[in-house]
Amino acid sequence: MKRFKNILLLADQGTDSNAILRRAAALANNNRARLTVVDVIEELPRDIQKFIVVITPMELQKRVIQERQKQLERLVAPILKEGLRVGINVLSGTPFLEIIRQVLRQKHDLVIMAAEGRSGLKDRLFGSTSLHLMRKCPCPVWVMKPTRRERFHRILAAVDPSFAEEEKNLLNIKIMELATSLAQTEQGELHIVHAWNFRGDGLLGVRGRMSGETIDQLANQTRAIHKKGFDELIGNYSLKNLNHRLHFLKGDPAALITDLTAEHGIDLMVMGTVCRTGVAGFFIGNTAENVLQQVDCSVLTVKPEGFVSPVKLKAA
Repeated sequence: MKRFKNILLLADQGTDSNAILRRAAALANNNRARLTVVDVIEELPRDIQKFIVVITPMELQKRVIQERQKQLERLVAPILKEGLRVGINVLSGTPFLEIIRQVLRQKHDLVIMAAEGRSGLKDRLFGSTSLHLMRKCPCPVWVMKPTRRERFHRILAAVDPSFAEEEKNLLNIKIMELATSLAQTEQGELHIVHAWNFRGDGLLGVRGRMSGETIDQLANQTRAIHKKGFDELIGNYSLKNLNHRLHFLKGDPAALITDLTAEHGIDLMVMGTVCRTGVAGFFIGNTAENVLQQVDCSVLTVKPEGFVSPVKLKAA
């Protein structure tokens, strides 16, 4: 996967930081890319600052940043010896805002971070920072679930081809390029899914007073359109040397994709997020939002071309 040249890793102070750093370093090495490792120290709340009397809150913040800088230096020391270009930086402020500003300043083309939550049915894997980045960061965001596995065995590409929306089709191309490249690099099994839905069954029958036969014809026509788009998208890629499976499903996309990831033990899902090109601000699509609230695997999210982040650089 030779796409990324300027990778940003948000360091994790947990036990899985070394594993994710190693994966980020391997990706940077394969791409001959620069890797920057950062962390964000949140500012002390004002109601706590007034109780600090030994030193000023600013001096305390400075000391915390210096200590974290030393920790990051120790963290990256082993990969520096391997000759990889690695920079480190400790930022101060709200994590997702400072990460996006770092991306805008340094023109990073990928953000990698560990999932903040815990896996399992009762716990969401993705926390506030990762969800904010998936919604608002201008470059792809790769949120990795803590795991001891050295590679991703099963990769899922979630696509939504359309004949009417060129922007959506360009996004599908990004998803397919990343997923196929990752499947080759990881020597993993590639799953490609398109879930479509026909919502007119009940509505057309009641309000439109259409016969069941007419509604079935419309459903079949809708299916044919989606199948043609799916087949044409897949036809652009040579998959014969990849261990792959295609899934063309009817029903609620979020539910079907979530079930598919669990059923096949997906390790990594590559998916898109939807927005209006050029609009400053971003609302993640309902399907993507619902999937992210339920899946239990690593996720690599990509944005459409022309996406504009609502986060701006601070005035000089």
